[in-house]
Amino acid sequence: MGLAKTEIFTEEQNKIALFAKVFGHPARVAILQHLFKINACVCGDLVDEIGLAQPTISQHLKELKNLGLIKGNVEGTSVCYCIDETNWKHMKTLMNEFLNQDLQTNSCC
Repeated sequence: MGLAKTEIFTEEQNKIALFAKVFGHPARVAILQHLFKINACVCGDLVDEIGLAQPTISQHLKELKNLGLIKGNVEGTSVCYCIDETNWKHMKTLMNEFLNQDLQTNSCC
């Protein structure tokens, strides 16, 4: 299997690709939507809300946390998750700049 060669791309290009990848799974989108809807930290009720097994939910939470879109705090025997507002705003700025690009003239194709 070949290497991704991410080192030949800019940090911004790599971040955009990682954000796009994290939004590429509906479970992660559903988790984020739920966290925004409740506007609070969630501790364990995601299994019932999303409808996936706990290990699957945990893996998706790990992906979201690794990218910094959510943060977790240990409360007793569980980890409670919420949106990381600072990183969310940074992601929105980066993605908006990328997605709001427009061609000045259409001189091709």
